[in-house]
Amino acid sequence: MYELNNKLKKLDAYDPITGSYEIRLDANESPYNLPDYIMKDIADRICALSFNRYPDPLATDTVNAFAKYYNLDSDNVTGGNGSDEIISIIESCFFEKGDRILSFSNDFSMYRFYAELYELENVVYQKNDDLSVDVDKVIEICNTQNIKAVIFSNPCNPTSLGIEKNEVLRLIENVNCLVIADEAYMDFWNQSILDKVNDYDNLIILKTCSKAVGLAGIRLGFAVANKTITNALRSAKSPYNTDSISQLVGAALFEEEKWLKKACADIIGNTEKLYDEICRICSAFPNILAMPQKPCTNFVFIKSDYCDEVFKSLQNKSIAIRNFKTYVRICCGTKSENQCLLTALEEICEELSNNLVYGG
Repeated sequence: MYELNNKLKKLDAYDPITGSYEIRLDANESPYNLPDYIMKDIADRICALSFNRYPDPLATDTVNAFAKYYNLDSDNVTGGNGSDEIISIIESCFFEKGDRILSFSNDFSMYRFYAELYELENVVYQKNDDLSVDVDKVIEICNTQNIKAVIFSNPCNPTSLGIEKNEVLRLIENVNCLVIADEAYMDFWNQSILDKVNDYDNLIILKTCSKAVGLAGIRLGFAVANKTITNALRSAKSPYNTDSISQLVGAALFEEEKWLKKACADIIGNTEKLYDEICRICSAFPNILAMPQKPCTNFVFIKSDYCDEVFKSLQNKSIAIRNFKTYVRICCGTKSENQCLLTALEEICEELSNNLVYGG
């Protein structure tokens, strides 16, 4: 009888929130769908596709548009079926069984998932109590524990906090391993190191279209690195890893610089207002919610002893957020979505607070 091997037996599938909710603030997506004129442009381009032909294996037009938008050399860019696929390629091909990979806690869970799948050894750096990163400690671990790569999101999902550019560069310069910096949320901050990829032989930067670019509905991501690493990534990936429609949509949208910049600026502004209002609620109900740190992302990360209660009560009001048991993560939505969330959150905190006072 066939039996799964041990590494597959102990894997748990990624568990996103499912179901229908009027307001979705759980997945850190952009709240803005594409405007009609961009939709029409994409539709016209799709009508001209040759569906019977394989896609461009290098996603040339998409990579060129991405590189132009971020002021990069396209020779430093590899396209992928979402940044998840690129993480998988890096961890499966750049390392061998038993190699040690350093990740952070809290951070994006898929870094460790893929490392375990490919039989790498996960070493976890525990962040400080305030969720900050001690770069000196990370450097020490890398250089004394035979670490082959360190991988982290910056700014961080889920904590919403970031490591400043000079500190990331100090890390890269002082370790003897590969540094994989996931800048999925860097469009909402100003500490990117994209312009430094050719200065280092041990750096890969990941980018996604699922956040500020607003294309979570397609799977498209990028790795940015020096030419040696880029050539290796292009050789290791499957030949047609990004389909023709994803390539086409990505290329079309990166040409819409004005719309992308405006949407990103709106999200940043709305996130700041959401954070301020959540802080007001935290001040009113300190027995329910702890004051969060100012985010560098499009979401707010809040500590609470009542995460389950807040999460379930919001679900009952058809609002989805993400529950981390000791924290909840709330993504910025549209202005009206944010207002609905804030009204509901305040009502829930008041009810929980009254129950604590009166023993209800």
